[in-house]
Amino acid sequence: MMQHICLLFSWLFIVHSFPLSAQQKPKLILQITVDQLRADLPLKVYDRLPAGGFKYFYEHGIVYENAYHRHANTETVVGHATLATGADPSKHGMIGNIWFDTESKQTVYNVQDIYHPLLGEGGGVDKKTEIDPTQAAATTDGRSPAAILGTTFSDELAMFTNGKAKIFGVSVKDRGAITLAGHAGKAFWFSKAKGEFVTSTYYYEDYPNWVKKWNAQKKINSYLNTSWELMHDRATYTYGEEDDMPWETKFPGYGVVFPHPFGEMSKYFTTFLTLSPVGDELTLDFAKTLIEAENIGADSITDYLSISFSSTDYVGHVFGPSSLEGEDNLFRLDRTLANLLTYVDEKVGLQNTLIVLSADHGGVDAPGYMKKFGIDAGYFDIDAIDTLAIKKVLQEKFQVSDKLVSGYFHPYVYLDKEAIAKNNLDIDAVSRVLAAELRKEKGIADALASADLLEGNVANTPLNISVLRNYNPKRSGEIYLVFEPYWFINDFDGLTVATTHGSPWKYDQHVPVIFMGSGLEAAKIYRRVETVDVATTLSHYLSIKVPSGASGTPLKEVLK
Repeated sequence: MMQHICLLFSWLFIVHSFPLSAQQKPKLILQITVDQLRADLPLKVYDRLPAGGFKYFYEHGIVYENAYHRHANTETVVGHATLATGADPSKHGMIGNIWFDTESKQTVYNVQDIYHPLLGEGGGVDKKTEIDPTQAAATTDGRSPAAILGTTFSDELAMFTNGKAKIFGVSVKDRGAITLAGHAGKAFWFSKAKGEFVTSTYYYEDYPNWVKKWNAQKKINSYLNTSWELMHDRATYTYGEEDDMPWETKFPGYGVVFPHPFGEMSKYFTTFLTLSPVGDELTLDFAKTLIEAENIGADSITDYLSISFSSTDYVGHVFGPSSLEGEDNLFRLDRTLANLLTYVDEKVGLQNTLIVLSADHGGVDAPGYMKKFGIDAGYFDIDAIDTLAIKKVLQEKFQVSDKLVSGYFHPYVYLDKEAIAKNNLDIDAVSRVLAAELRKEKGIADALASADLLEGNVANTPLNISVLRNYNPKRSGEIYLVFEPYWFINDFDGLTVATTHGSPWKYDQHVPVIFMGSGLEAAKIYRRVETVDVATTLSHYLSIKVPSGASGTPLKEVLK
């Protein structure tokens, strides 16, 4: 009898010690990223949601309730790249949506690439109508993942299968699609200039026929002369009586109250679509077409599809997360997710699909909203870093008349290295003096000289560590600005936004992390986990090599 028991335990050990067989591995890894989905937002409307969307995730998934980005600059490309690589921005290099190249003296948009232009004509950024200042800052319409340092999970999957795994990324935003598709996958994003999904010559020499067919259908035309209407009775909304708040962005032709008209085919028509849940609906429709056309999840080799939904971010910027628009967007996002899950179940089977849901960052509430509750908040005037007082201090300290600051590109102040060298000054000394002056400004919590971070001259606090994780020597500036909680810059090239993100405070770092499908058992986990854990966990789940810069810890509940 004892011998049989020992044999049984030996057999169980062998079964659980070896990697999943090809038959047991999921047919599809589906990574869903919702732009600016702060962790609490789905729960604010949870009791009013039907089955099938968010409720399916929270009731059937492994929900990590205490999940955070651990880097300081919580911007879109930074969070997407972290989820893709399992690395900190100091390693993957995407330190911000834009940075300043001190050699060329030009701003760099994160996924721009002069060597890989957009495929086709007219799909680039129209700077006359582009409301995303980071997109408008790009010096070329070419796009690729070339600036991402190291590998992503999807890259590792491609190499493990010798290129046989089908790998795609889809989003309204180019940086949302490109980062997660990695170097080895293919990415598509929405062109507001054409109202179509586009890609670059990095990925294709010509568009696949199914993409040409989807674009030829001109699905955006079905929204002509329609509006974004409330999904439910206004009386059922938490913010139903707050449809016209003074901090909301008054975008001409779109308004700040429901219904929000899309209007005719004007120069801002496609922009209006992305400022509403329609952007997510178009993304979903394109992704479903991709799944069908590319036979995603149809064989024994695990495929990978990333879908990044951007509407929550755009709505958050324009109206704020605590707004009637933000609330209605969550209801509609819930139905978009339900639609996606139903489709994936029909085509691949949820039991054959490992799904991970997260967000690139959270978001801050509008200062006006916070002040209702007695909380200090405000908008910071970035021109304050170039005031006469600061100039005077630098001139008196170093006896120079030259301007020593090149500019501010969130979150860094960049110094003019040529001017500093010409005057035989020490750049570290200049950065420390300027940092000390910046700390005196109202709305700035701290100004950290990169030299002090690298030399260990600052306290070993979680905030300072998060700033250090953001530092890349070839891309970061000389001073990192940390604004006070609920203080931020709201003027982006003349467009005033209601809210933003990009801070090291918890409202920007706290995001959902939910794994589901592929036989996983539902659970709620309350220990702290970090978004660098996601790519590492996916790699261990498939028993493949982790991305080159990954520093996360595998989540044991997913690997059980």
